[in-house]
Amino acid sequence: MRAPRWTAAAVVLAATVVQLLVATFARDLPQFAGKGFTARLVFYPLMMLVVPLLWRVLDRSGRRAPWTGLTLVMLPFLVDVSGNTLDLYDSLVWWDDALHFLNWFLLTLGLGLVLDVVALRPRWARAVAVVGGGALLALLWEIGEWWTFIRHGTELATAYEDTLGDMTLGTTGSTVALLVLVGLSSGRSGPAGRSRRGTRPAAVRG
Repeated sequence: MRAPRWTAAAVVLAATVVQLLVATFARDLPQFAGKGFTARLVFYPLMMLVVPLLWRVLDRSGRRAPWTGLTLVMLPFLVDVSGNTLDLYDSLVWWDDALHFLNWFLLTLGLGLVLDVVALRPRWARAVAVVGGGALLALLWEIGEWWTFIRHGTELATAYEDTLGDMTLGTTGSTVALLVLVGLSSGRSGPAGRSRRGTRPAAVRG
């Protein structure tokens, strides 16, 4: 029996919540200290569920729920929490930078699939939606980080430079996501796809 299409999303959500609970109640461990896990326990599950819930409420297209895209939107939260659980942010100097690129790639790729941005016309609107949207989300994320733990934490002195770098990496990840979305669209509408759609049997040609 095949698993339901939403299984992967449910696993991602459950794994994230379990780690958030551990981090919240073991906040004295060095990898969790001063990183606002009480706030994350509240806001991460909400942010993970908001896109699936909006799809459920607002979609009128009649197409099946795009669970691949919805799972990709949720995945960055699991990656972030897992990085803290494994103490990768403190043990690997490049981890934080890599995650800002990777997570924004996953997030905007997922949103692009959910919103079917490759269908937008004119074509430059795709870049506005994916790259511009990614940059806006990166800004909102940095504001959230500052509010939850930077303003009263130990990283305030380096926050300005770090914020600029994080937003640049996030926007770059969104740009790569746009290229992947365009590539996927081109693959679906390539020569083979066009020939299948555009060829009629000889007996019915006019």
